[in-house]
Amino acid sequence: MGSAEREIERQKKLKVLLDDINSNDDKRIISGIKALKINGDDSVILPLLQVWNNGVADAVQSELIQFFNDLKSSLSAPIIIEAINNKDFSGIHSFLLSSIWNSSVDYSEHLEDFVHLAINNDFMIALECLTIIENLDGPFEEHHILEAELALREYAEKQNIEKSDSEQKLHLIHEIEVIISSVKFQ
Repeated sequence: MGSAEREIERQKKLKVLLDDINSNDDKRIISGIKALKINGDDSVILPLLQVWNNGVADAVQSELIQFFNDLKSSLSAPIIIEAINNKDFSGIHSFLLSSIWNSSVDYSEHLEDFVHLAINNDFMIALECLTIIENLDGPFEEHHILEAELALREYAEKQNIEKSDSEQKLHLIHEIEVIISSVKFQ
């Protein structure tokens, strides 16, 4: 069998597995997720996110959490970041953020995204972002650091005027500023 035939067979298999995860049968969904861990590629991430976002049973959610925690492909990072920046997926944002610091994928180039998420969301999201930022390995591009610092400075100026966020969240944002400042001088 040539490579073209193998790819056709792989695509057929992926379609069957994606049909499984879109069924209303939790056992089929879980089985499909487990099979996608082995046979899937980055093209299955968005369909899995959509299923998860539509609401799933606890057992299915546990399997999805494990799937995303185990991601290893660097090509998955932009897909996950796009979902986290999409308000339509807000119900699973905290799970996705948790999966980021549990996975072995490098998200260093998304430093600015995590700063914006921390600034624009509640305390728990800001806490997840702080944890991620603390664990980013880098290297960081200068423009990402500068953009993150600018966003943090604008946030601080806004807070001096409005005082709209809790002291706890302000403390987290300050911790993020300290981390980014220390990265800048490495």
